Amino acid sequence: MDQRPVLVIGTSIMDTKGQAFGPLMPGTPNPGHVRISAGGVGRNVAENLARLGIHTILFSAVGDDEEGRYLLKRTAEAGVDVSQVLVTPAHPTGEYLVVLDEAGTPAISISDTRVIEAVTPAYVNSHRRYFRDAAMVILDANLSPATIISVLKAAKRAGIPVCADPTAMALAPKLRRHLPELYMVTPNMREAEVLCGECIGSRDEAITVANSLVRMGVEVAIIALAELGVVYATAETSGHVPAFPCEIVDLTGAGDALTAGVVFGLLHEMPLDEAVRLGAAAAAFTVQNRETVHSGLTLERLYDQM
Repeated sequence: MDQRPVLVIGTSIMDTKGQAFGPLMPGTPNPGHVRISAGGVGRNVAENLARLGIHTILFSAVGDDEEGRYLLKRTAEAGVDVSQVLVTPAHPTGEYLVVLDEAGTPAISISDTRVIEAVTPAYVNSHRRYFRDAAMVILDANLSPATIISVLKAAKRAGIPVCADPTAMALAPKLRRHLPELYMVTPNMREAEVLCGECIGSRDEAITVANSLVRMGVEVAIIALAELGVVYATAETSGHVPAFPCEIVDLTGAGDALTAGVVFGLLHEMPLDEAVRLGAAAAAFTVQNRETVHSGLTLERLYDQM
């Protein structure tokens, strides 16, 4: 296994999740429960990796407020190096507000990630020494286009691969021009459609789109299909891993766990199909609890899930 650290560059925010007990009814209060937890795509991936035993350094920004201090404390307790996270008074700590239906599926959400504007190209350039000693860089598409370019340049100079999470349909276009510079991309089905310009209506069509992403430049394309599982492609192979049967409580964070599981497998030199199975197990393990990142995540429990 590559013992060098993984650098994760992206958002650290607070998740506020309201889940209805029954069918959602617009225009009236819906009985349910509300939970607040640590979130943010970059932070979630970093925590998942750290809980699996990977030395992980987080590059992010939080506000100079109670929420920011909580995020730093919670993330550090999970084993992530948060020493380089920027604390800024310019914006409050980011927030993600989501309404879940009774099945745990997001129905509507609002995201305030303005604080990530503090992660500028200058911030990235001031931390270039970390790239020289890293095994991989993972970024989320909340970063500004200029910052994404800076990350890719720093990684290229250091000769290390970059994995990118498109994060949301509205953010995915930021990555389209950079596909040839990426080692791996991990979109969900709708984000993959945006990246590729092709529709996905079945598992086979998803594999076709994954292969298209490879032809567009990425080395590894991973597409999450929710209950249909995960498809993957490289220049040499493609395939499908079914979703592991489980009781779904909350789907938030499933994609971040998938990314972390696949990265863990690849860093341990697993064959791609085995790494994707591990990522699918991490996603299944995560959706069975109400936390965005399952605090009980261990490699042993993932193999039990498989």
